[in-house]
Amino acid sequence: MKRIFIGALAFIGALSILFVVGVVGLLMLAASSKPGVPSNLVLELDLQQPLPEYTLDTSLAGAFGEEPTSLRDVVEGLEKAATDSRVKSLVVRIGQPGSAAQVQELRDAVKAFRASGKRAVAYADGFGEAGNGTGAYYLASAFDSVYIQPSGDVGLTGLTMETPFARDAFAKFGVKPEFGKRAEFKNAVNTFTDESYGPHQREATEAYGGSLFRQVVKGVAEGRKLSEDEVRALIDRAPFMGQAAVDAKLVDGLRYRDEIHDELKQQAGDGAEFLYVEKYLERAGRPHQTGTSTIALIYGVGEVLRGKSQSNPLGGQVMGGDTVAAAFRKAVEDPSVKAIVFRVDSPGGSYSASDTIRREVQRAREAGKPVIVTMGTYAASGGYFVAMAGDKIVAQPGTLTGSIGVYNGKFVTSELWAKLGVNFDTIAFGKNATFASSDQEFTPEQRAQLESELDTIYLDFTSRAAQARNMPLEKLQAVAKGRVWTGEDALERGLVDALGGYPKALELAKQAAKLDKDAQVRVVVFPRPRPTGQVLSELLGKHEADNSDDEAGSHAAMSSQVLEQVRAVYRVGAKLGLTGPGAEGRMLYAPLPEVRW
Repeated sequence: MKRIFIGALAFIGALSILFVVGVVGLLMLAASSKPGVPSNLVLELDLQQPLPEYTLDTSLAGAFGEEPTSLRDVVEGLEKAATDSRVKSLVVRIGQPGSAAQVQELRDAVKAFRASGKRAVAYADGFGEAGNGTGAYYLASAFDSVYIQPSGDVGLTGLTMETPFARDAFAKFGVKPEFGKRAEFKNAVNTFTDESYGPHQREATEAYGGSLFRQVVKGVAEGRKLSEDEVRALIDRAPFMGQAAVDAKLVDGLRYRDEIHDELKQQAGDGAEFLYVEKYLERAGRPHQTGTSTIALIYGVGEVLRGKSQSNPLGGQVMGGDTVAAAFRKAVEDPSVKAIVFRVDSPGGSYSASDTIRREVQRAREAGKPVIVTMGTYAASGGYFVAMAGDKIVAQPGTLTGSIGVYNGKFVTSELWAKLGVNFDTIAFGKNATFASSDQEFTPEQRAQLESELDTIYLDFTSRAAQARNMPLEKLQAVAKGRVWTGEDALERGLVDALGGYPKALELAKQAAKLDKDAQVRVVVFPRPRPTGQVLSELLGKHEADNSDDEAGSHAAMSSQVLEQVRAVYRVGAKLGLTGPGAEGRMLYAPLPEVRW
């Protein structure tokens, strides 16, 4: 029996080794037979859905399937293509391009591509189809030519800001929100406590939306060679069907996809082929991959929580304080790294996790590694907390920025349970043991403790921000108060240093590292992707880490990853009062009204 058992184990082990060797062999074979870049091509891109900022790299995704094309992939693909004589033009189908900041990052990339003398064409079935197509058209206006189908329309109707308010619903269910906030513009809790926009929230939302609207009007006017007054008048008349859109000079013609492709292929010349941007980048290689100096690229994407970065099973990502902090330490330890670009795209989250990351940004600078922050869709509240210690901060004009403030509290659900015939009886040991309990309201002493805690955290946040931004505390607090700004308005108030995206951040990183503007550098993502073999061995039950930073930067075995994802969802649900008190109580979190455009 013993021999049979040992033989079975040996057989399983041999199969495992053969599986790993087979996968590695297939990967090597695929790499050796990888097709090249055609000598005459038209670059193609499909933007039917928003691009992810960053996808957590488990290496296995790249081994068995294509990873999603990221925003950075497109930006760097167009940068590479602009100087590639094989690329003759660009054609992009536009559907739902994403947030204002993402659209602006893409607009910048398209304009840089056009500056090389190459043509860029945008087309769509229609922009909006009887709905709001303002964001999609805003992107399209950066191209040389814009086309829609004869059956399409241009829904350039402006933008709206929508925020749900559930105070009355909570009251009907017997749920009492008990929250405190700092300061008056910290509107994240208003959804639970109010029935409509209050004066402060309305003021901030109107200012934020008004700034975005002006950016759209200016961009469309420049792209279509119209005056801003003409664009505003067109917005008030939209939507426009077919020929009316042509007459309004919003599109250059009514064409189907095949007609556009035929024209571009003819212009490119004999033998022209079409190639998607992601395939082109894969074959041609990324820019910024040569040189003796390295610029580290670290991502901070998603809600900030303690522990490891995770992909949320309900969508989106979690920025784990441990993972991002470990990435900074690894970059600092690497002697080839001359500067760090920190890409932040976060609405905020845990105060303590945000402080963990901020500390490592500070330590990197103290170690002589400059940190340039580039902000995506938003870097607000805890997202701004992790960014503010950088040497320079870069934002897009539409980046949701600031929300320097804090909130804390809980939902009291005892009345809800009573309506359902459930009563919780509590025995507590310790005067404040029920502080986070959803069964009891705050006592006067507990409420005083909550308010004191909020004061302490708000003072810490604003003091650190004032120091980081080299600004008097009083001046910083005047633009804080939990208020959100667009990146454009934040620049005027000293919260950011420049407008732009990845290219601007890289330019400033070279400058901070005292490298020539045209110096060749290697941009390397930290933490570095793990070999496929390592991931496969972990799936087979073997998991080793050289040190705690290696552990923090990886995703461990699959069973552990799933467990952590469930925990992350639980913590988010706890913040919303859906799963009981959670570990992440003191939230640096921004109010995010839904922008429909």
